[in-house]
Amino acid sequence: MSNPDLNLLMTLDAVLAEGSVTRAAKRLRLSPSAMSRALARLRETTGDPLLVRAGRELVPTPRAIELREHVAQLVRDAQEVLRPADLLDLEKLERTFAIRTSEGFAENFGPALIAHLAQMAPGVKLFFMQKPDKNSKPLRDGVVDLETGVIDLASAPELRGKALFRDNYVGVVRANHPISLNPVTSEEYAAGMHISVSREGLEKGPLDDALLLLGLQRRIVTIVGGFSTALGLAQRSDLIATVPERHTTSLREGMYSFPLPFDMPEFTVSLLWHPRFSADPAHRWLRDLILQICGNDQ
Repeated sequence: MSNPDLNLLMTLDAVLAEGSVTRAAKRLRLSPSAMSRALARLRETTGDPLLVRAGRELVPTPRAIELREHVAQLVRDAQEVLRPADLLDLEKLERTFAIRTSEGFAENFGPALIAHLAQMAPGVKLFFMQKPDKNSKPLRDGVVDLETGVIDLASAPELRGKALFRDNYVGVVRANHPISLNPVTSEEYAAGMHISVSREGLEKGPLDDALLLLGLQRRIVTIVGGFSTALGLAQRSDLIATVPERHTTSLREGMYSFPLPFDMPEFTVSLLWHPRFSADPAHRWLRDLILQICGNDQ
């Protein structure tokens, strides 16, 4: 069976509502001849004459009477689907947004986001989800609304994204750690006892590659899956944690942070979403708010 011409629903609705080909033509802004051709197609498609002559007037057939209310509802539903979205009323908005992020994002940016929501959209809640891996399947499947991460958007054309901020790595130790007394050299950094942060449990990474170019090697004594765990260990020991600077600002309070004494490239943290949400007014508003807050927190 070939796909039906859904434009005929509008024609059928007008014909059944008006009970006149002439009035239906005026309603749809069609010429009488165009309306007559459309009625002929409707009769052929439905297998029913729909309107028949009774004296000088046209009257609906039993099939037309049966269809009239159903067709009218279908047209109303289609018009509802295709109408422009309502203007966003933040004070009345009731919605929970799931944001999948790495450790530190909620601690750093969550308070400002929640404060803005309390003022602008008190019915909106944020669900900060842990990000145990880089697989964006939950984003593609619609399980989460937004995700933050370091990603080359050219490699993920099915996603949309905007840069949130640039970041870089810093070394972090407890207050009054011996290494905090003087500027840290690359040799002193490498000679310390280190915490490796890896969600996959890997011991070596880009930091070690950069040190290797200098003929140096870190002494890794433990591996953890997240920044907060690394900083918690460093705060209560002589271990050195190396973490993203902006991503962990609040987590590093009361600790000694220092710039890495060797070159490491900056990286961009982006906000990601699926195209299904691109035109959603509430979703777009939240994206803009996050971009604003992260951009202002320089």
